[in-house]
Amino acid sequence: MKTGLVLSGGGARGAYQVGVLKAIADLHPKHSSNPFNVITGTSAGAINAVGLAASANNFRLGVKKVEKIWTTLNIQRVAKVRGRDLALQALKLGCSFVHPRCTQGQSLALLDSSPLRTLLSTSIRFENIQQRIAAGQLDAVSVTATSYASGNSVTFFEGLPELKWWHRAKRVGIPARLSTEHLLASSAIPSIFPAEKIGRQYFGDGSLRQLAPLSSAIRLGAERIVVVGVRGKNTTQLSLRRDNPPSMAQTMGHIFSSAFIDSLESDVNNVTQVNEMLGILANEAPDFSSRTVKPLDLLVIRPSIDLDDLAAQHLHDLPWAFRRVLRGLGAGRAGGGNIASYVMFEAAFCRELIQQGYRDTLAEEDTVRNFFNL
Repeated sequence: MKTGLVLSGGGARGAYQVGVLKAIADLHPKHSSNPFNVITGTSAGAINAVGLAASANNFRLGVKKVEKIWTTLNIQRVAKVRGRDLALQALKLGCSFVHPRCTQGQSLALLDSSPLRTLLSTSIRFENIQQRIAAGQLDAVSVTATSYASGNSVTFFEGLPELKWWHRAKRVGIPARLSTEHLLASSAIPSIFPAEKIGRQYFGDGSLRQLAPLSSAIRLGAERIVVVGVRGKNTTQLSLRRDNPPSMAQTMGHIFSSAFIDSLESDVNNVTQVNEMLGILANEAPDFSSRTVKPLDLLVIRPSIDLDDLAAQHLHDLPWAFRRVLRGLGAGRAGGGNIASYVMFEAAFCRELIQQGYRDTLAEEDTVRNFFNL
């Protein structure tokens, strides 16, 4: 059976996925090739997916290369966050309100992500993907972005010649040679990073309109799927005390969580319910058979800790100017660590997430071994 890997979005939370992949690699023989026939990613998950696909000939080495990106990361390698850079971006935003023509033709956002373009273009060898596919080490890899023109969730995929484009309600699959532009488009968090132009259209973060995150992997041939989510365990206790008005950081954090996390969780629940229903039919009506709907074996791994609290503890790692912006929005107060967890592109935070992903996966070692028949 062909195995798929689905890596969700989540900004800096994507480092958690590397820890999961590292543990899976350690459970496989040392020089194993890529155990995933299909790899799909969105936003930060897209960066991990393409980095892994480019080294599909040696799975463990591929994971190490992706890990190196995250463990040597700092936010200045992702965006320009010095005081004058933030002031310049604020000036551009202000000018767009007063004189729209002065910023005509520019994609505006809070941060300038040009350093991320340099990082991706120098860290990932996109030309290797076709070699891995031709060698039979990979069937397909895909990156999902959102078209601002059509509102469609567009999956750009590079794979076997027999894989064709598809079009469903608000979902489109397009064959393409993946590049830095596709990763920048998929990870362009709304209002934080500018939209990226591909062809004649501008694209933003793939999580925005991705209602069925598992569908791309299934369309590309996956018959069972490993899903790595980034929803942290909610340790907040129900309280009846009077609440304070939400800060801007809390509001934005909930919006990002809705985009990055909720659709994946909903899709996993839907697949689980369909599997249970098919199981009941198999027991109650043995003669029933369906050619269009089949059970889908899932292995889902999620963080076992609250990532918001962890991010709040690392606010001091950020540059002063950017830290002041986040604190001005309310990050650091109760409930304000949510947005910080998405933009905390700092090595110390990322290393902790990698370690947590590794521990969470090894805690499910028997389940992982059974899934991969190890």
